[in-house]
Amino acid sequence: MSKVEFIKRNLIEKIQEHMETASTIYILTSFVMKSGVRLLKETLKKAAERGADIKICAGDYLFVTQPEALHELFSIHPDIEVRLWRSSGVSFHPKAYLFENTTSGYFIVGSSNLSKSALTEGIEWNIGLDKSVDENVFAKAMEEFLKLFYADATVQVNEETLKDYENQYHDYHQRHPNLARTWAEAEEIELMLPLEQTKVDANKFGHSVVRDPAIVTYETIQPRFAQVEALKQLEATYEEGYDKAMVVMATGLGKTYLAAFFARRFQKVLFIAHREEILRQAKKSFQRVIPDKTFGIYDGNVKEKEADIIFASIFTLSMKKHLEAFAKDSFDLIVIDEFHHAAARSYQRVLDYFQPKFLLGITATPDRNDNKDVYAICDGNVAYKIDFIEAVQRGWLAPFRYYGVYDDTDYSKIKWLGNRYDEAELLQVQLREEMADKILKAWEKYKKTRTLVFCSSIKQADFLSEYFQKRNHRTVSLHSKQTDIPRDQAIAMLENGELDAIFTVDLFNEGVDIPSVDTLLFVRPTESLTVFTQQVGRGLRLHEGKDYCVIIDLIGNYRNADVKLALFDTERGSSKKKKATLIPTVPENCSIHLDVRAINLLEEMRKKRQPRREKLLLDYQQLKQELGYRPTYLQLHLYGRSEAVEYKSEFKTYFRFLYWAGELSEREREVFLKYESWLVEVERTPMTKSYKMVVLQAMLQRGSSRWHLPITPQEVAPFFHRYLTEKEYRKRIDFSDKETKRLWIYDEEKVSKLIARMPMTKWSGSSNGLLSFDNNVFSLTFSIDPADEEILYKWTQEICEYRLHVYFERKASTKIE
Repeated sequence: MSKVEFIKRNLIEKIQEHMETASTIYILTSFVMKSGVRLLKETLKKAAERGADIKICAGDYLFVTQPEALHELFSIHPDIEVRLWRSSGVSFHPKAYLFENTTSGYFIVGSSNLSKSALTEGIEWNIGLDKSVDENVFAKAMEEFLKLFYADATVQVNEETLKDYENQYHDYHQRHPNLARTWAEAEEIELMLPLEQTKVDANKFGHSVVRDPAIVTYETIQPRFAQVEALKQLEATYEEGYDKAMVVMATGLGKTYLAAFFARRFQKVLFIAHREEILRQAKKSFQRVIPDKTFGIYDGNVKEKEADIIFASIFTLSMKKHLEAFAKDSFDLIVIDEFHHAAARSYQRVLDYFQPKFLLGITATPDRNDNKDVYAICDGNVAYKIDFIEAVQRGWLAPFRYYGVYDDTDYSKIKWLGNRYDEAELLQVQLREEMADKILKAWEKYKKTRTLVFCSSIKQADFLSEYFQKRNHRTVSLHSKQTDIPRDQAIAMLENGELDAIFTVDLFNEGVDIPSVDTLLFVRPTESLTVFTQQVGRGLRLHEGKDYCVIIDLIGNYRNADVKLALFDTERGSSKKKKATLIPTVPENCSIHLDVRAINLLEEMRKKRQPRREKLLLDYQQLKQELGYRPTYLQLHLYGRSEAVEYKSEFKTYFRFLYWAGELSEREREVFLKYESWLVEVERTPMTKSYKMVVLQAMLQRGSSRWHLPITPQEVAPFFHRYLTEKEYRKRIDFSDKETKRLWIYDEEKVSKLIARMPMTKWSGSSNGLLSFDNNVFSLTFSIDPADEEILYKWTQEICEYRLHVYFERKASTKIE
């Protein structure tokens, strides 16, 4: 029966009642206390064991949440996801409990945090709402929870992130001892600080309502520019037997249209993204390419599941109820748009569930330095790649003129929070009139007609927009808290020449295009090279009357300032690039101009002590926090911000890096020093084919105590043949010349001769005496202490898996080079 309940006492009874039957359990709470976790522990454990989707988000505001409570919470069951909202001092006070199963749902919102007194005898007010009272409100609450849960401000709670939080927690309470004592004595005192009101100036633009335009019937369109090449390579990849691939196309080249062209060969298609505007724009693109199909949206508000092509929000689809509303084989093609790293686990859950004929990841980010999720789910198989520099060279994107303006802010004094600067400290230096005046003068000197300004915060966007307005420029600050002017109206005004500039905070990173923009102004430190690349792409779309795009960029001593210019280099990663230079080699019709003081600053930053090693360590530590444990070598390659090959180049082997970084235990350090030469050999032996590592993998199949024993080609042959023929792409890459093609049908004698003649003979001859091949026996020439076997086996396995993965990844991509 539909109902709304007012609950003053013993909320725990209502929560446990619904937990016992719910297939989805979402908890959002300002803070978590040990007493609250212990009340719910057994109920949560039983729910997780029966397969319920459980997500819990708590806040770190005023460091009330107890580290022990978080540890106990995520230790209940491995399938329970716990994330912590990093508030950076901004108040965080939501309290909500959401439950849903296949037939019903219940939503509690009110004053009760996750603590014993709040859930039992404390004075609390909560409202319980049955889903049937208003299904739209319930769906909206579920959707908004997931957006908050996976927001950039949250981190996954695991052993590594908990160490970081615990240090901050104790540091804070040492500085605020009375606060700590107060919370120890009475858990339910809320230190409510008012939310700082975001200033939204009333302006001349007034209010308006923006409605989606009526569906427009388009004529079908055909691939052009990079889409032609990419489609050809993608279809060849599919024909060669691959079941997943990735396409990297710079912003402005039409990666969504490419996905639509490729989708023409499939009957049922699922397109997944993390932002609603991306879903709706993708739907319009697909409608133009395949007008005879039916199209549906599947998100928090709309559930059109019977269409041929469905555009789904990951936040909705990852819910157990909605995921299981589809059969596992519902889709022939699944397209994954680039997505936030925080949501990777939800994407993986969706992809583990479905069984498509082909999985396509599309991204505009050429460098896998901030998130590699799309790359990882496609097993590193890149079917086609073109970055914005190559696209500019080929005339597919507009040329640019880059102006680097010196910023005298000392960012080294601003606290770094792992992936961003502390907002409060950053604002102290940004909200200064002398800084605003410098920005204004640089903009007035170099600008063209229509400008996007990328800011680091809402306050900075509002402050600078107001400063520009007072000096007779037509500007607007456009962000998530702006209410005076809708986004569509502001974009139209900029395009029509009624605005000079839009100041924004991340709204235009992806999913929104304004081709007429011819000036980009960066007034934020470059914290993410991926985001910077996406934002540069906003100004490079071709447009009638636009001969080039001006990029005005503040350069200070912030992180990545000394490496981001390399993104403009036409020779980056090229073998002909002899030596790294400060000023990149840009396309002929482009230019780079730097203030003299900016040049001096960048030169100084490049001379820092071991800057490369420090960056590798920082990126490693971030990945370790995300995973909650020391990453394997392959995980470092697939998910790390720095390329794994950089660790190899700097340290010869990943395990020497771990030794240098103090990441090995005392026992592991001993093993490393004893067998370093072997690890380096496995890491660095040349591979023109995969054969050496396949032989090693065959040896490793025998287990930790036997992997290093001598072996004959005949013993290796069955595994060797099976490995190279079980995947179509392996067979086509390494088993398809005149000789080996005849071996697609297993012949032990011929396969054994191939193994003896190539990997075993060649590797023994180039191994610096570490391997031998005599009398038809392949063996290690050094002994391994039984006490060291397990560790060395694990490390050898890691290197072998990494090298095989990278080998086939590289070979698969040679067709696009």
